Amino acid sequence: METGTAQQKTPLAFINDKSPILDVICNELDNSGVEILFRSENIESGSSQLSVLTVLPNVCIIDLDFYDKNVLAQLRELKTLYPSIKLIAHSDIDNEEVGKNLLDIGFSSYLLVGSNADDFRRVIEIQTNKG
Repeated sequence: METGTAQQKTPLAFINDKSPILDVICNELDNSGVEILFRSENIESGSSQLSVLTVLPNVCIIDLDFYDKNVLAQLRELKTLYPSIKLIAHSDIDNEEVGKNLLDIGFSSYLLVGSNADDFRRVIEIQTNKG
């Protein structure tokens, strides 16, 4: 039964390496009203894909690879180029210094590995409702 109001999808982008867990989460999010505009495997590719979009995502979830020495500089550049996009980090590192660095860059939230699709949905909803 339809209520007469179309469900508005939240545009989202994912920047992550190949992860079967995030594949499942992306599929669950896509099925629940989140529009995944693109997925890329690294920040450079994600930035390139963002540059060609006519409508930017509200949120970009980034699976952080702290083994890449340039990751913080790449994240700063991404936030500078796209200040309106809410950045949400996803990582297996539960470290206060990492969290502080991400907040300094302008990340809105941080999800640890092990978070499920409901956790992602909740954080996405909170960030998109902040305006």
